[in-house]
Amino acid sequence: MFGFHKDKERYFDIQYSVTREYVLPFLRHVLPGKEFHRVLEIGCGEAGVLKCFLEEGAFCTGIELSPSRIASAEHYHEEAIADGRIEFINRNVLDIDPEIDLGGTYDLVILKDVIEHIPNQHTFIAQLSAFLNEDGVIFFGFPPWQMPYGGHQQICRSKWLSKWPWLHLLPTGLYRSILRWAGEPDFIVEELLEIKETGLSIERFERYIRINHLRIVAARHYLINPIYLYKFGLEPRLQSGIVRRIPWLKNFMTSGVYYVVK
Repeated sequence: MFGFHKDKERYFDIQYSVTREYVLPFLRHVLPGKEFHRVLEIGCGEAGVLKCFLEEGAFCTGIELSPSRIASAEHYHEEAIADGRIEFINRNVLDIDPEIDLGGTYDLVILKDVIEHIPNQHTFIAQLSAFLNEDGVIFFGFPPWQMPYGGHQQICRSKWLSKWPWLHLLPTGLYRSILRWAGEPDFIVEELLEIKETGLSIERFERYIRINHLRIVAARHYLINPIYLYKFGLEPRLQSGIVRRIPWLKNFMTSGVYYVVK
């Protein structure tokens, strides 16, 4: 059920489909008439998300730390690279000056399923404004930390661990012991523990936006995340208004959130 994490081509197609059917319509609804001429994705992976914006005529930049994922992105976008419509950069975004290294700022910056992996999120978010032009926006999409699989335990090699909801909420020592007892390789244990340290709740994300003098233009919370349609065949469903009003509890019952920020 969770094999898509190993199948890069399928994951590319899933990211493309979710963006085409849900992310792009959300942006158009929130920002009617706005055109995205220059689009930057931070943590682009194989860049399935950017494929949608290439089809819309945008010039796209993908920044990614993993050399192997950059290589995959370059393979999938070979023609667009040759045409000068997309570029990929294998560097830490915090070491990049948009004017010097990227040729300017962007109409749209995308962080989809990325912000929950980044340490020191409050200071990282503060630096994103440097990549925006005067009327630019940031799209964030992420799973709240306390939701059943907010710890990304679906990447576990063990089938029963990968399906264990809320496993990541156990105390760190116990969590580590269970992962090692189940025979998870060191790199997976380390990745899951890093996510445990950086996991992001809805309230904490919104607080980081406020303290960095940014503004939430629109938010959409999902009981059933749109990506689950392509992963598990579950129809997307918006979170109820009642649950959205209940602090803390909503994190346990919301599988994905979308935000547009200025």
